Amino acid sequence: MSDVVQKLWGFCHTLRHDGIDYGDYIEQITFLLFLKMADERGVDLPKGCTWRVLRDKSGTALLDDYSDVLRKLGKAPGILGDIYAEAQSRFNNAVNLKRLINLIDEVEWTSLGVDIKAAAYEGLLEQAANEGKKGAGQYFTPRVLIQSIVHCMKPDPRAYADFTVCDPACGTGGFLVAAYEWLLDHTKGGALDRGVARRIKTRTYYGQDLVARPRRLALMNMFLHGIEPTIRLGDTIYEPPPSGRFDVILTNPPFGTRGANQAPEREDFTIETSNKQL
Repeated sequence: MSDVVQKLWGFCHTLRHDGIDYGDYIEQITFLLFLKMADERGVDLPKGCTWRVLRDKSGTALLDDYSDVLRKLGKAPGILGDIYAEAQSRFNNAVNLKRLINLIDEVEWTSLGVDIKAAAYEGLLEQAANEGKKGAGQYFTPRVLIQSIVHCMKPDPRAYADFTVCDPACGTGGFLVAAYEWLLDHTKGGALDRGVARRIKTRTYYGQDLVARPRRLALMNMFLHGIEPTIRLGDTIYEPPPSGRFDVILTNPPFGTRGANQAPEREDFTIETSNKQL
């Protein structure tokens, strides 16, 4: 994985000359990685929006097609439209876009594990932080810790109807992905009654995150697992909570003392403070 991150990061320096900053570059990678992994998994996408269509283009036709693909996917119904909402191409140079597509095409991503895209994203963010750039204050929970917590909690949606799991600070969706993978392990690959399977895929996994880019990753990761989660974009601490309640909460809550410099106006918070840790 570190070799893949280093290869992708090395190309970032080239794109700086094309006017693409670290954040934009990382986001463009996630757009393209999703298309590559969807192709590897045989996921149905709107006509003309597949990885193979992009891979076979070059020159100005590639730039135009890439912009069209992002626009079409952003208008697609359901979770696909959420993933690509307001997505825009940041490439002005067709040679650079073609080179990035070729770099991604060299790797069989799904053979490395579906969550590899989140790992690549996190690795690139870490590289950006090492370059002295100001980070987004995001902390990514180690996968081993996530799996250990899920193993202890045993979030089994077969327990009863309307069983729900939520991560109110979900980031790239590590806890939600691990919760579903736990279920797959305990059902020998997802051998479930059709009605139960449909409920689990569409009405079981919920999340929220403050930052749009990690939320995209969470939606992508779950979609590649065949799950349609409900993941909101918003501030879990300062916005009033939704009326719904959940059976299991799996989360690494937002730490750090800096809030919005004011106490959240929440009736369910008994202590008035702007310190997020409290």
